[in-house]
Amino acid sequence: MWAVVVIALLVSFALGAAAVGGAVVTRHRAAGAADLAALAAADAVADAATEPCGRAAVVAERHGGLLIACAVKGMVVDVVVRLPAGGLLGDGLFASVRARAGPAATAG
Repeated sequence: MWAVVVIALLVSFALGAAAVGGAVVTRHRAAGAADLAALAAADAVADAATEPCGRAAVVAERHGGLLIACAVKGMVVDVVVRLPAGGLLGDGLFASVRARAGPAATAG
């Protein structure tokens, strides 16, 4: 009887750890996609391209994400990218991450 309880506890712990690990991986993947999308959009702004947010959307999609917000103020770009969670977390859960890119502030 004790063996069944111990096995059930170990399985529960393992499933919980796998779910948390999956959430962390999804969040890191979303952060990477958001960072790269923001950098792509900032590069487009620096090159005077007409669609920096379009370029950010393409980069986000190539990394499995969806660009849900993009704002350009001068040379600075803010983006929000959403990535679906996979694995044990199930469908319908997402990680959303905000990133900003632009030129470094000048000292003065």
